[in-house]
Amino acid sequence: MFFKTFWRKKEIATDKKSVNLGHSDSFKYKTTIEMRFADLDMMGHVNNAVYFTYMEIGRTKYWNHAIKWDWQTTGVIIGQASIDYLAPLFLGDKITMQVRTSRIGTTSFDLEYLISKEINGKEIICSRGKTVCVAFDYNSKKPVAIPDKERNKMMEFEQLAG
Repeated sequence: MFFKTFWRKKEIATDKKSVNLGHSDSFKYKTTIEMRFADLDMMGHVNNAVYFTYMEIGRTKYWNHAIKWDWQTTGVIIGQASIDYLAPLFLGDKITMQVRTSRIGTTSFDLEYLISKEINGKEIICSRGKTVCVAFDYNSKKPVAIPDKERNKMMEFEQLAG
């Protein structure tokens, strides 16, 4: 028996990353987040799980202000949520959050978040987050197409191409 091995130069597989979040000036919606004493952990900074609550607060404000989502007709569930922690938040920090729609599919869309604080007049980005939101019909318990009204509002507000 004769075995021959053929060695090929194989490319090293890398993890697929989400689209790089832009700078804060690429976000059109910005709001403040009020820190509660209960948000702090025993180390004196905002607990990492609370950042997801901040994202929920920012997302709700964004939808109410920019999109005017009709919750009575179509619900939204979170299919995936991720966050990169960059700098801690401490008691007394003034927190701002920026939110934008970065992708719109048939039944889902992506929201990106920047959570920042201000130190000596300079904005410090503390975290970057992303959620995949799914339009959902609670009666049928199934994903549904994003309603045209909400889709058009997102595209118009974010100035996304059709």
